[in-house]
Amino acid sequence: MHPATSPTAGVPAGRNHRTPLTRRRFVRGLAAVALAAPLALGAAACGGDEAGDDGPVKLSVFWWGGDARAKLTEDALALYTKKHPDVTFEKTWQANQGYFDKLATLTAGGNPPDLFQIDDNYLAEYAGRSTTLDLTSFKDSGKLDVSKFPKSLWQYGVVDGKLAGVAAGENTQGLVYNKTLLRKNGLPEPTTGMTWEQHIAWAEQVAKKTKVPGTQDPSADYKAFWVWLRQQGKDLYSGKELGFTADDVTKWFELWKGTRDRGATPTPDVIHEGNATDITKQLVVTGKAATSWVWANQMPDLKKNTKDELGVVAYPGDPSAQWARASMYWSVFKGSKHKDVVVDVINFLTNDPEAVALLGTDRGLPSNLDLRAKVSETATDPAMKQSIQVESDLAQKFGESPQVPIKGHSKVRSELTKAAENAQYGRATPAQAAEQFLAACKSAIG
Repeated sequence: MHPATSPTAGVPAGRNHRTPLTRRRFVRGLAAVALAAPLALGAAACGGDEAGDDGPVKLSVFWWGGDARAKLTEDALALYTKKHPDVTFEKTWQANQGYFDKLATLTAGGNPPDLFQIDDNYLAEYAGRSTTLDLTSFKDSGKLDVSKFPKSLWQYGVVDGKLAGVAAGENTQGLVYNKTLLRKNGLPEPTTGMTWEQHIAWAEQVAKKTKVPGTQDPSADYKAFWVWLRQQGKDLYSGKELGFTADDVTKWFELWKGTRDRGATPTPDVIHEGNATDITKQLVVTGKAATSWVWANQMPDLKKNTKDELGVVAYPGDPSAQWARASMYWSVFKGSKHKDVVVDVINFLTNDPEAVALLGTDRGLPSNLDLRAKVSETATDPAMKQSIQVESDLAQKFGESPQVPIKGHSKVRSELTKAAENAQYGRATPAQAAEQFLAACKSAIG
């Protein structure tokens, strides 16, 4: 699970709101799963009610999140119904845990939602099984307007030449650092465009002056590895295969072994703490390192966990290796009886000024750049305003988006953590850990 797409803390898994899944419907889905592949298309057309072209339309919508997201989403959908009285919604939501299991159950059981939330861990998998509607023709006709989106943001929803999802919000990688610590010790702040070696030398300087390691070791962080690969002319994936070799991974692990040897990072046990996705355990807020490698829109949540002032810049190296990432997507079930209406709802949620103002930054920064600027003007949280400003500045430097991660991506991410920690703890050399990682990756992607 990406930190950027985590639900509100404390929301119990499987909790539904307003219109929960009925037990009968859920059991029917489970029975279907026992007989069908998890993502196989069901025989039924969609979860919406039967309706003629001129009759009322009821659309089913499914998303993950907490109470706050549910309220915002329901308000936005209610606004759509106010403007389109013939369209109503059957709304279902739950926490992230178990969300994709339930989405697979609904899909296999013949009751998929017309409109559903999805992330880049699963988009390629669902698109590859023809579960998602290709939205390209709607984009080309203007019915789905992405003209105000960063190009790399809407392109990050394309799978095998088909637009499988539309970004509900934008995020990008961010190097968050402790401004208070640096200023107190008369040290310079990191800047966008620093090389990796400059960053490591800076981190070493911070460690010597403050006795606080200058940087978390990000060798287990797929975000950092991915950006670094793109700066080497490689990528995380290439078609249905890996976009890197064992030699690339070895170089990456050796880079950070050298950094650890210079005392610029914490010890392995502390690095392990920082490898957790829990925002409260990030080393920049626990005081165990001067920087953490996170998503830029996590700044407000990080700030809640420290009294120190924080700053954020791009990851080291050429910032064009970064891109406008969809924090999550809206996708349409291919078998929906009301495709035009569902697409219009997506267009409304991402481009209507009132709807975007209602939704705010809960799913990341608004995809529409013009409306993002308006949201920024009304934002009251200084950390959120800073996050928006940094991403807006970086948007001018973003490169082309990579392909959406392939099936097995979640496993690749977890195997990177395992291999990197083997190298960090000295259980394996960088080369040995790299070979282990590559073998596990090839198994994961089939």
